Amino acid sequence: MSVPETPSPFGANTTAAEVIDGVDLHGRRAVVTGASSGIGVETARALAAAGADVTLAVRNTTAGARMAADIEAELPPGSGKLTVTQLDLADRSTVAAFVAGWTGPLHILVCNAGVMALPELTRTPDGREMQFAVNHLGHFALAVGLRPALAEANGARVVSVSSIGHLFSPVVFDDLDYRFRPYDPWTSYGQSKTANILFAVGAAERWADDGITANALMPGNVGDTSLARHMDPDQLAGFIETTGLALPPAKNVEQGAATSVLLAASPRVEGLTGRYFEDCAQAEPVSQRAGAIAGVAPYALDPENAARLWAVSEELVRWTPTLPA
Repeated sequence: MSVPETPSPFGANTTAAEVIDGVDLHGRRAVVTGASSGIGVETARALAAAGADVTLAVRNTTAGARMAADIEAELPPGSGKLTVTQLDLADRSTVAAFVAGWTGPLHILVCNAGVMALPELTRTPDGREMQFAVNHLGHFALAVGLRPALAEANGARVVSVSSIGHLFSPVVFDDLDYRFRPYDPWTSYGQSKTANILFAVGAAERWADDGITANALMPGNVGDTSLARHMDPDQLAGFIETTGLALPPAKNVEQGAATSVLLAASPRVEGLTGRYFEDCAQAEPVSQRAGAIAGVAPYALDPENAARLWAVSEELVRWTPTLPA
């Protein structure tokens, strides 16, 4: 598979502010999950600075309100409004409540929240393995529930924040919840990040007639975020040594949010859908993970895998969406 020429002048060191410079989002509405810390904050800040009204969908609304106030204090005149709404992706009832409470069009949905490398096997109240449930299933239910609002926007964009960690594992359909194989924090994280990409592939195919584009991305090796709070550096080092993987160069949070903002708002990627980006450009395919510090695994872009995951996800979330006529 050949990758088209990079559709932007941006790269690994580009910041979200540089991507959004000159973009006008007045009159548009955005939702950013997990926007109380890390790259979610920088994504929300950039979109609001360009004029979008941004909803920070967060598990801890107290922390979210505090962060919204900090962002608003730094925004230039004429920026968009910030709203904080509760959303716990491990709790289907809060996802349903968020969807039920949304009215009107939604132009941008950034599925950014996530958990990484939980040290022990943890399950949601409905029995799902936590990383897969939060990183994929919660976002799947949210996006499917918000599809009518996205369709109403006539040109909406869905952004799925994945990771180079998808190279750690494909989606293991026969044992999504680690009921038969030994739990491993990194393969669990890997299959959830693969699912994030496959979701974008599936949504791109199913929602094209609604004018909705969906893309996934790797933000970069951004260590200074709450996502890494469970990470055991020694354990990660051992996993990398065993698999032959390597970590890409480090980024700060402003650089880490750049690719999310590119896919959410830049006219440079208008119409592109079902793709995987890193460093503000489409990723090259990789055939083996040994030594890889970039790129996308073929299994993460495979349409058959995407279709299978979509069907499984619909069953697991027991979601019956009300689709636009």
